[in-house]
Formats: sequence, C-alpha cells, structure tokens
Amino acid sequence: MTSSKIISALKISDGIKINLKNFDTGLGFTDELKEFKKSELKDRAKEILERNIEELASMQELLYASDNYGLLIILQAMDAAGKDGIIKHVMKGINPQGCQVYSFKQPSAEELDHTFLWRCMKTLPERGRIGIFNRSYYEDVLVVKVHPEILSKEQLPQKSYDESFWKRRYEDINAFERHLVRNGTIVLKFFLHVSKKEQKQRFLQRLEDPNKLWKFSAADITERAFWDDYMKAYEEAISNTSTKWAPWYVIPADFKWASRTLVSDIIVSTIKSLDLSYPVPSKEKLKALEDERQKLLNGQ
Repeated sequence: MTSSKIISALKISDGIKINLKNFDTGLGFTDELKEFKKSELKDRAKEILERNIEELASMQELLYASDNYGLLIILQAMDAAGKDGIIKHVMKGINPQGCQVYSFKQPSAEELDHTFLWRCMKTLPERGRIGIFNRSYYEDVLVVKVHPEILSKEQLPQKSYDESFWKRRYEDINAFERHLVRNGTIVLKFFLHVSKKEQKQRFLQRLEDPNKLWKFSAADITERAFWDDYMKAYEEAISNTSTKWAPWYVIPADFKWASRTLVSDIIVSTIKSLDLSYPVPSKEKLKALEDERQKLLNGQ
C-alpha cells in the first residue's frame, strides 16, 4: 500500500500554502490507490502495519543504543480523528522504557504564567527515546486562534492579536523546532484529517456504546460548531510551520486502518534514514570483555 510516492503525496512542502478541501480524508488522495479495491487495501495495510510494528521495536532499541537522536511525534486533529488509536496500535510493540506519551489539555495556572512553549519543553524526549505529544504547543495557534478570548488568561504584555501576532507565534515555533533538530531531536508532525461526516458517525458510536461513553464530552459538540474556523486555523498553521527540518504530514483519517499504517510507515522510514548503527567497542573494551568472559568460563 505505502510507497515513497504515497508518502510524498502526504508531506507538505516548505512554504506551500494549503487548502484542506484539496486533501482527501479517505482513500482517494493518490492515483496509485484508485486501482485497488478497499478490501485489498485493507489487507495490505494490515500486513504493512504488523511489519512496521516489528521493525519499530528493533529500531527503538537501536535509537537508544546509538544515543545520538531522539524522536518527537506530534499528533494534531479534530476530536475523534484517531489520535489515541494511532498511539495504541502503532506503538504497541515498543519497549515502554523507550517511549513516553504526553497529552496536553487546558493549561494550568503555572503553565499560563510561562511562555506557550514552556509546558512542552519540559516533556521533550531525551536522546534514545521516542516522545509522543497527543496535542501540543500547536494548540496555541489552533484552539487559541479559534477562541482568542483565551489569550486574556495568558497575561501577555501586548493586547492586540492581529495577524502579526500569529505570524510571530509561527516564527517562534519554527525557531524552536529548528533548535530541536539541530540538537538531535527529529520532529514529525501529523495532522489526522477526518471528515466532518465521519466525525459525526464516531460521536454517535460513542454515544451508543456503553463502553465508549466515557470518551464523549459535550464540549466535543460545542467545538464541532466551529469546524470551518478550525479548518482555517489548521491550514494557516500547517502552511506556516511545515519546514524542511520539521515537516507536516496530512494523513487521511476516515479509515483508521489506513491512517495507522501511513503514520507507522513514515515513522519507520524516517528512523531508517538516520542510518544508525550499534556502537562498536574499542579494542581496549573488547579485551576487557574477553577477560571477563574467560573469568566466567573458568568458574568465577
């Protein structure tokens, strides 16, 4: 199912202004897929996902052993787009010691007294680990842009929030991510692009399934009324912050099995591109290890 050609179709080029209406939320985002039946794609996607899960487990160990890079994965989406499912299904084979997940919700009073990047800075993955942000500092150019009244809680020195204000926030994000990449943290950003129709179906499924009622919030319906405003905010955020060093991928999310496979493939191909290898012990270290092995063989 996946290929470099398909992945390229999902990657947003640096400096490109996007319109999300031009991005398919289903399986029609590339001509390469149109010749296949949905059932064929689903079976193929399942095979690729399982292979990627196995590869990712060994790659995380290599990432940890080489200790040169960390990987930050950012998941942004409208409610019910499948962020939790991506984390659960794509990362399930990884050693828990090598992966950390943070969900960012409404900021606390302490967080509001710092810059909008602060609460995410302190949870960045260290070298050798994979960090996942379930929502992130991008909320401050998404939900905050849709609801600018939130800015009054941040006690900012400026009181005018025109386009120049948002432009500066995009610049801050780009500079922050460039700093991360220059210092060994690879940044992958995924926007799970679900349709309004599919979101409605998923909300209804939650309301009709007793085991999923806990996932539903009345706030989800409230925010749904701002759909067009959110799409515009996402378009502007992605257009202004998809860079060569920290690209955005717009992932079609109406079919969960497809979005999970696509995300897993991008993660695996990105780590592979680092050309990592296990550290090679020095001659002195090898001699010391051989001495220890001989001690064990001799009964010590």
